[in-house]
Amino acid sequence: MSALLEIDGLYSGYAGVAMVRDLNLTVHAGEIVALLGPNGAGKTTTLLTTSGLNPAMKGDIRVFGRSIRGRPAHRAPREGLAHVLEDRSLFYQLTVAENLRLAAARSRGDLDRALSYFPALEPLLGRRAGLLSGGEQQMLAMARALTSKPRLLMVDEMSLGLAPVIVERLLPVLRRIVDDTGAGVLLVEQHVHLALEVADRAAVLVHGDLVASGTTAEIAGRAAALEETYLGADASPDASPDASRTAGPDDRPDDPETDPEADRKDHDE
Repeated sequence: MSALLEIDGLYSGYAGVAMVRDLNLTVHAGEIVALLGPNGAGKTTTLLTTSGLNPAMKGDIRVFGRSIRGRPAHRAPREGLAHVLEDRSLFYQLTVAENLRLAAARSRGDLDRALSYFPALEPLLGRRAGLLSGGEQQMLAMARALTSKPRLLMVDEMSLGLAPVIVERLLPVLRRIVDDTGAGVLLVEQHVHLALEVADRAAVLVHGDLVASGTTAEIAGRAAALEETYLGADASPDASPDASRTAGPDDRPDDPETDPEADRKDHDE
């Protein structure tokens, strides 16, 4: 398998403080790599630096064999890198169709194929994105990214604010995308056991340092040691690395019945 993403000795952070230190990571075509760790470990920083939204302090990142040093962030999608941000970054006043058409027009992507992975969006094409449930908004964010036909897809916290049952439906779609297209995926996900079910390999960050990496079977087999390392000795085996994070307004599940169709949150922003 060819390496789509090569991160070598990366240091990155904010205001001169490194949140990621000496990180080495690769993502190959046709595989999902899960980037795990507690809140504040440097996972999002790694993705933002890879897409060019946050400058590296030291080290090198190569995407499709070329260093991203000096590359403007807006060129990343044109080169085949798609980044689904943690906040989804939708145009809430625009309809689902308009959100997708904007992305497709910019990248000449295949809108129909993107929708084939999320057929629940088709009857919602005329609805404003701000009126979608959390699960529907995440599907839209994913479908929008797929219109660019990415060779490398980075997904930051797909499950944020969603009920676990919704996450269980969405994560396997990543596996289908990889199997169908041969793309590579770098996935940041707080539901560790679900991420390990769809990923091929995993890497664990703690306070900016890489503390473990290997196949998902190897990482799952070290669950007890990893719990003590970054979850705390009292953590349950099924707890996620970010389980201790303080819940915010975006951490609410879609609705008490965990039905993605039932909740309509008006985000008139």
